[in-house]
Amino acid sequence: MKEVEPELRADPRWQLIERITASPPFQKSARLRDLLRFMAEKSLHGQLQDLTEHHIGSAVFGKAKDYSVVEDSSVRVHVRQLRLKLHEYFDGEGRSETSIVEIPKGAYTTLFRPAEQRNSTTLVPALARYGTKFWLRLLPWALAALLLTTTLIAWFRQPSVAPPPPPPWPLAALFNPANHPVQVVVADVNYGMTRLVDEQPVTLERYLSPAYRSGDDFSNTHPSVREARMMKYLSGSLLTSYADLVVVDTLMRLSGNSRDWLVIRSAREMRPRDLEEGNFVFVGSPSSNPWVYYFQDKLNFQEREGVVGESLKYFQNLHPKTGEQETYHGLVFTGSSGEDYASISLLPLANGRGSVLILQGLQQEGTEAAGLFLADAGNRQRLQQALGISGSPDQPVYFEALIRSNAVGGAPNATSIIATRVIHP
Repeated sequence: MKEVEPELRADPRWQLIERITASPPFQKSARLRDLLRFMAEKSLHGQLQDLTEHHIGSAVFGKAKDYSVVEDSSVRVHVRQLRLKLHEYFDGEGRSETSIVEIPKGAYTTLFRPAEQRNSTTLVPALARYGTKFWLRLLPWALAALLLTTTLIAWFRQPSVAPPPPPPWPLAALFNPANHPVQVVVADVNYGMTRLVDEQPVTLERYLSPAYRSGDDFSNTHPSVREARMMKYLSGSLLTSYADLVVVDTLMRLSGNSRDWLVIRSAREMRPRDLEEGNFVFVGSPSSNPWVYYFQDKLNFQEREGVVGESLKYFQNLHPKTGEQETYHGLVFTGSSGEDYASISLLPLANGRGSVLILQGLQQEGTEAAGLFLADAGNRQRLQQALGISGSPDQPVYFEALIRSNAVGGAPNATSIIATRVIHP
């Protein structure tokens, strides 16, 4: 923990911050403690220029200096959590505090204001003291109070809008009591296009290398001016697919009352340490989202590819059961018509400190079909039956399912379950 200078340590407002961060609501989240301490210290020192979303992301969350706050909303999500934790503190353990800490909506400054004093006097002694004249003066106010009460009763008796439902299975497994943000990692279309142009497979290690990110690590060492320009663009921009947008929209609708916990990130922004803790949704197959390689060895249905850009991609069934095929081939290319395949997998992180949902199709139509499959309550029920799951299990049930869809002109429809596996961590 950063050493606090004596002047700040002696400030009653900072002492309040110390009591807050030491309270039970903050014990389970070091990230929220660090965030509150950082914002309070900058506010008390008057360094408001440092209280921007981008600067907080870099200073507190360790984001890269050039990260995009448009594509990464983790700071906003954590500040919303922080406001809730502050309310929890002042409604409970901090009820007797003489000052209250607030973070105004739309800002990242920390405000300190006096707590409202409760008036312990009653009206009865006053009425007895002042007699009839007091009653006459009080009458208009009493009538106004009666009108206000009547209005409020009528208002609360009006039909209320039902709150959004909680996320259904299997998405519910990602939203845990610790309120970790669920990070949705969309595919890196630039990576997929670069593979096709370079005609070479790419490992996760190579994908993370500075040379690959800068566009300098390609098999064609003497590209034309046009090819070099294209590679430069692909290595320096962030693009995703329409299928990923459909999946993100589906996840937001399914998240219900937990949708504020969703954080959308590009595969290019991820780092290995990000996977030490948390809950994730990876959208796309290894050929468009290389982070799926990270979990490939835990899956029975694995994407395979021959010569990059020339061979059909397919799912390899490592341990076929009776009636199952060893391979499942999809579309020749995105936009064509025919059958495509996708898998839906729920896995634990290696250290058990989170869960991962993977939606991967051989082509974009398959990935889109996986998202649309989960959006349908009937499909979710059939998947539970195929896995032998009933109701909403208390603990995550890890699994993978292979589904098939028929695509017509790039639009998937008529999905069905081909095979399932229960994964035992």
